Amino acid sequence: MRNDQRFEIERAFDLLPHIVGASWAVLWFRLNSIKKPTRQEFREKVIEYFNLLNPLFEIYPQTSDFSELSNYIKMRKNDEVEKIIQGKNLEVEKRYDRYVDYG
Repeated sequence: MRNDQRFEIERAFDLLPHIVGASWAVLWFRLNSIKKPTRQEFREKVIEYFNLLNPLFEIYPQTSDFSELSNYIKMRKNDEVEKIIQGKNLEVEKRYDRYVDYG
């Protein structure tokens, strides 16, 4: 896969976990009056909302022209979920800290 093809997907995966996953998770906790979720609870909720984007990740046709791109998207999505689970997505962790500190 060419770098210019990968670049746009990389930028999307740099942003989607915390822009979609963490933002929606914060709203869910706030609306349910849960001021101090555990980190694990927060990460699980982020993944739950991030996974709602699965139809977007699977939008390209399953043809040989798109197979490399589709495989990269699948791999990158799995990597992002693993980073969230392990607490290695620093933006998600920052959103958690901000929420529990300032609610």
